[in-house]
Amino acid sequence: MNLYKNLSDIKFLRKSYVAKFLFVAFLGIHIPLIGLIIFIVYFNESCSPSTVFFLTLVLTLVATAITLVVLKNLMEPIEVMSKALDNYRNRKIVPDLPQEFSDEAGKLMVNLQSTINENEVLFQNKQDLIFLLSHDLKNYIDNASSLARVISEDEVSAIIKNYADLIVESTNKQTQFVEKFISFLQEEEKIIKQEIEIVNFDINEMTVSLEEHFSQKLNTKKLDFIIEKNLESTYLKIDRELMFRVLINLVGNAIKFSFPNNKILLSFERKEHNLIITVEDRGMGFEKSKTELLFEKFTKMSRSGTMNEKSTGIGLYLSRQIIKKFEGSLTAQSDGVNTGSKFIVTLRIQQV
Repeated sequence: MNLYKNLSDIKFLRKSYVAKFLFVAFLGIHIPLIGLIIFIVYFNESCSPSTVFFLTLVLTLVATAITLVVLKNLMEPIEVMSKALDNYRNRKIVPDLPQEFSDEAGKLMVNLQSTINENEVLFQNKQDLIFLLSHDLKNYIDNASSLARVISEDEVSAIIKNYADLIVESTNKQTQFVEKFISFLQEEEKIIKQEIEIVNFDINEMTVSLEEHFSQKLNTKKLDFIIEKNLESTYLKIDRELMFRVLINLVGNAIKFSFPNNKILLSFERKEHNLIITVEDRGMGFEKSKTELLFEKFTKMSRSGTMNEKSTGIGLYLSRQIIKKFEGSLTAQSDGVNTGSKFIVTLRIQQV
């Protein structure tokens, strides 16, 4: 930004970004002419036509190169704003852009900073309001549920008792939805703000943790957990905790929707410059036409597992958001209902 700041100190260039470009271009165009005039004036007796030609060519090339470098440096305010906007959209990092310039680029930086600041305030107010309303709504639901339980426990007719039980069941579902909604907001915000960097992804350590985490559920359904890998570790641009949560969700879903006495396959394979992670089961599966519905917020594809395990309907959505943040992809495949399913994570291997 030094060149931009220095040119902004010149009075007749201060209020126009275009004038700065024209000024630099004007100087660049006239450097060969000035150099040629000086050469001819001081070396007129010894210069030949070929010498003048080659001198003009060299000066033109040098002046063009210098002008292009200077113009690129003059583009720095645009690059700064572009990077700031990208960081804010993808990582929720609020920039601190210069506010002292009065040309078009300076005004754009001022407006961009103001818009981001206003958006942050609006977003925070919205979050606070949602959490407040959710908390109050949960209290009202709990009050109704408690009252219904009291009625159900009293000596009342069977019809009233049945109505009270229905109210309790309904309020329990409402409470679960509110809790799921609050959890979703918190998880989504955490994903957006989480920093990612290139790390050594230890596949052996990750698979051991997964086996320990799911040992009881695997035993309950008598499922074989098969792990295949053609590498032990690799460098990925990820956050280890978020990556573990993705695998927890994918393997957890495979267990949930698998039929007892079956198997689940987890594989890690390097293909060219990518790491391919596959979680495959032989369970409930899904219709091909509804594949993308699996990854929607609060998807209508949410269903109970083969042993009536509950599903939140947001796990796959959050998992895909995490993998997108890692600049990878998460896809799903199935040949239809009760044919099993396969979830595939693709991440680019980093060179260090």
